[in-house]
Amino acid sequence: MNTQQMTICLWFDNQAEEATRFYTSIFEDSAIGQISRFGKEGFEYHGKPEGTAMSVDFRLNQLKFIALNGNNESKFNESVSIMIHCDSQKEIDHYWTRLSEGGKEQMCGWLKDKYGISWQIIPTVLNSYLSGDDPVKRQKVTGKMFEMIKFDIESLKKAYDGD
Repeated sequence: MNTQQMTICLWFDNQAEEATRFYTSIFEDSAIGQISRFGKEGFEYHGKPEGTAMSVDFRLNQLKFIALNGNNESKFNESVSIMIHCDSQKEIDHYWTRLSEGGKEQMCGWLKDKYGISWQIIPTVLNSYLSGDDPVKRQKVTGKMFEMIKFDIESLKKAYDGD
């Protein structure tokens, strides 16, 4: 049986190539692949200048994406987000700082980048804290989590440990 190949398509107005370069500058394990460009053909439909990127294939941490320049009628919203699971505070700080540049920080590890894409920067350990056997520990971590904008692993650990 073949493994199903999947790619996440991000629909931009004119920022596909710029956004792709931004994202690949943040993720160490990333690459830009093929870039397809608009020609003269179809201008009456797409309205994009010849040579503008039509689509850009790229990869972030083994996850495949395609950035597509379509139109400005489609807008990103929080109903779809990209989660980054981080093993250390250093990782959280890196992704948070870079992805929030020109964007908007939100609660519980969420942010919206300057292109409108929602990201969740999540400590890997959070899932074990929230699914542990002790309901008091879960409640304390949940309470601490809702107080945070960017996650702080040490504060979550202290809440879990009862400090």
